[in-house]
Formats: sequence, C-alpha cells, structure tokens
Amino acid sequence: MCELFAMSSHVPTSVRLSLGILARRGSTSHRLGDGWGVAFHDGRDARVFREPEPAGDSPWLPFLDQRPLGGRVVLVHVRHAMQGGIALSNTQPFQRELGGRVHLFAHNGYFSRIEQKLDPRARFRPIGETDSEIAFCALLARMAPLWDAGMPSVADRAGVVAGLAAELRLMGPANFLYTDGDLLIAHADRRTQPDGQIVPPGVVMLGRSCPVDHDTLPAAGVDIAPGPQSLMLFASVPLTDENWRPLPQGSLTVVQGGELVSVS
Repeated sequence: MCELFAMSSHVPTSVRLSLGILARRGSTSHRLGDGWGVAFHDGRDARVFREPEPAGDSPWLPFLDQRPLGGRVVLVHVRHAMQGGIALSNTQPFQRELGGRVHLFAHNGYFSRIEQKLDPRARFRPIGETDSEIAFCALLARMAPLWDAGMPSVADRAGVVAGLAAELRLMGPANFLYTDGDLLIAHADRRTQPDGQIVPPGVVMLGRSCPVDHDTLPAAGVDIAPGPQSLMLFASVPLTDENWRPLPQGSLTVVQGGELVSVS
C-alpha cells in the first residue's frame, strides 16, 4: 500500500525529506516505486512537487534537500499503484482550487465502486484514473456549497469530511489526509500489516512541543528545522521510537496550526 506523512505546525517550518528512507520505513515489500509527491502549504497556496518515478531515484529530491522549503502544512505521498497506470495524472497528493485556496488530498487504500460517488455534471472531475482522485472530487463537491460565503467553520468542514469518510470505509481501506491550508484532517481506517492482515491502525499521530527534538526524525527520512514550535505529525507507521498514537479505525482527527482541535 501507499505511504502517507503529514505535518501541521504553528509557524512555517522548513522540512527536508528523504522519501526513499521514508518509504522503506513503512513498506513491507519495498514496492513503492510508482511515484511520489510532496506539498508545502502556507496559507492560500502551495508548492506541489509530483513525479511518477521511484522516490529513491529522483534527481528532484536532492534539489529539494538543498533548498528546504517551509510551510504550515506539509503533505507527502509515496505511491504503490493499485488502480490507474504509472503517470503524473495518477500521482498524489491531488490539488484543486476551492474558495480561493488550494486544497490537497492524499489516500492510502482502495475503494470499490467509487465511481458511484462521482457526479458527471459536477465541477470537480478526475484528471487521472485512480479511485483516490474520485474520492477527492466527491469530497470537494460536497464541500463547495460551504465556501460560497467565505471560509466555513471548523465544525462544518469536519462534518462534511466525516460524512464522506463513513461512506468510503464501506468501499475499502480509507486512510487519507486532507487540507485546505488552514485545517489538516486525518482519517484513519485499516491497512495491510506486516503479517498480511488488513486491520487497524492505518494512521499514527505524534505531537511535539518546543523545543523540537532534532535528533530522531532524520533517520526516518524527515528533517524538521529546530526551534520553538508546536507540531502534529501523521504517518502510515511510526517513524521513530517515540510514543506515536495509533488512531482508531473510523476516527477523524482535526489539527489547526500544529494544535489538536478534535478527534471524533
């Protein structure tokens, strides 16, 4: 299955990423050579880098390592293709504009019969062939009316995500990360574990307060600039020996500015 990582911080934070290491931490088969994507979100816009190539072989990653980028939300996806060919259009995280902001989505799992959720008349349509992008388009179609009068409340946005997530869980493993640049929302379901069973946890979470410990995460492929900070980190599997919290199946975790808002 694919691998996910996300960070929400109180202030914009520079992050270096070694995606080959990050992928190996989570993969039991090391078959994660079907593409990668990184998004650095800071406010309304985001820098998004995607490539349908193995993360460990990409010449772009050394470039990004030399020029660490910052953001309040960072989203990472390393792909193992399950639906759709190896192509840029099928490479996550996916992005769309809504309400004058870039929205981002990354998914780990698969959905059967997801096409039923897509309205061919809707504004948001998939560019590629993946079930994950269809789910994102369906989410934004439901979210769009809330944004007609400006930024919706946290409760309203979380409610839309929770409603669709409950339906997606019936179609298959539905671990996903979604952000509008203000909120980072993580939905946890189940995933293929080392013993081959598809069971929870599908997402784990770690909170950090200042000062940031600069010694542990680089070994897992993530290097966060030290300094006074509040961080919330999400990943498919624990990346360090710290107390990563397994999120319950079906839970929705909402984070804003590096602080936990709610878990439902």
